[in-house]
Amino acid sequence: MIIAAPLCAALALLLSGAPILASYTEVFMPAMAGYIGSYFPVFLLGATFGVLMTVTGFAESIARTVSGAIGVRGAMAATVITSALMTYGGISLFVVAFVMFPLARELFRVADIPQRLIPATIALGIFTFTMTALPGTPQIQNIIPGQFFGTSTYAAPGLGLIGTVLIFGLGLTWLEYRRKTLIASGEHFASPERPRGGGARSGRGSTSAARVGILQRALGRGGSGTGSSTWSDAETSPATPRRTALATDSPGSGPADEAGSAATMTATATFTPTNRWVPFLPLLVVFVVNFGCTLVIFPAMDWGYLSEEKYGGIDLDTRAGIWAVILALFAAVLTVVALHLSRFGELRSSFVEGVKGSMLPIFSTASEVGYGAVIASVAGFTVIRDAVFGMGGNALVTSVVSTSVTAAITGSSSGGMTIALNAFGEQLRTMAIDQGVSLEAMHRLTAIAAGGLDTLPHSGAVVTLLLVCGMTHRQSYKDLAMVTIVAPVITVIALLALVSAVGSF
Repeated sequence: MIIAAPLCAALALLLSGAPILASYTEVFMPAMAGYIGSYFPVFLLGATFGVLMTVTGFAESIARTVSGAIGVRGAMAATVITSALMTYGGISLFVVAFVMFPLARELFRVADIPQRLIPATIALGIFTFTMTALPGTPQIQNIIPGQFFGTSTYAAPGLGLIGTVLIFGLGLTWLEYRRKTLIASGEHFASPERPRGGGARSGRGSTSAARVGILQRALGRGGSGTGSSTWSDAETSPATPRRTALATDSPGSGPADEAGSAATMTATATFTPTNRWVPFLPLLVVFVVNFGCTLVIFPAMDWGYLSEEKYGGIDLDTRAGIWAVILALFAAVLTVVALHLSRFGELRSSFVEGVKGSMLPIFSTASEVGYGAVIASVAGFTVIRDAVFGMGGNALVTSVVSTSVTAAITGSSSGGMTIALNAFGEQLRTMAIDQGVSLEAMHRLTAIAAGGLDTLPHSGAVVTLLLVCGMTHRQSYKDLAMVTIVAPVITVIALLALVSAVGSF
């Protein structure tokens, strides 16, 4: 996307007759740099926090504790709830996916649930309600609307909680229906449309190499060919890496397949927590600091100096959300370090990995935003803008539709939302105020809408998750689409009707 976005922008400029070089340096790059300037601390701290939680064994311990409490009989619910808890606690989405896959795989094996449902189950926990609907979630999709509407991450908490219940309920209902249907048709854990070992093995085509490459890039561990070589050696080495506790403790469990090995290797913990409750502390810190700063500390402080020219003449409402999340993630990182202060030297590499892990995601999304800015600058965009605002709907409907469309085109919830709000944000805000539409409702429904059509088949998040789980689109995309597209879209429609009837709350 970093390369594709400017190329596509150049093509659009060429077809529209606009100057390419001037548009690249004066439109594309400022928009790209603006996005990085606004959100880089969140990406950096989030990636670093995720790596620290993985290396210290905290993430795996949390997954084991929650999954163990719910039990194998609720394997799918345990996977969703555990994934959601870690995501809401500020851990990067793909770190959660890497940690959860081997655990989910073992839960599904013991419960004899078809493997094809693993990607959708994990996706329900990380790509839906915990990313956009839950009030206070520190994910970037819940921060972006506040920059345009002057709202906090806790905007419209009532709507957010209802949206959470709807998405979670619809998604889990579908997964349970599919589990029963597949088992009734004779499909079990060990009988998907692939060999039991899962996918192509090392040395048999490019499937394994492609999977490993994407796993590395998602964690920011790519680069030279050294990484690939290391992973390949690990997959074929007689030495067995430390697996998750569920896999180790289950009687009769066989060796993990290559996808499982790769994911487990990626999420391998260096330390072992001495207490199963201590790993929850950093997640609690994220919630407490975010909540406290947003609703108690920031409102009680004097922010008059923000109106000065050197601070851009901003106001607290447009920055409180992102500042609270930055402080929350920073406090969580310090908490993890403080709990392992005697072994700080062993954690140094985690900060390097965090920096690497933040680069590709933010530059990819920022490149999409630059592309969107170029498209918005060409003459033909006027037709699109007039069509969007000529639909006759209110501001809420217009925001939801425009965000959904751009998220679908880009395959990115954060990129699509930023493009839409950069193009229409000011007009949408003005329209909402004129129509008496709650800006908090605008925030919440826009965020949820961004997390709907963003998971079409071409989405990078979908491709990566399927590779992590060793599945193909043909095997698992139908179920993934039902929980990440259909459930959020139905929820947005229901919430639109609710807001129209009773307003925001």
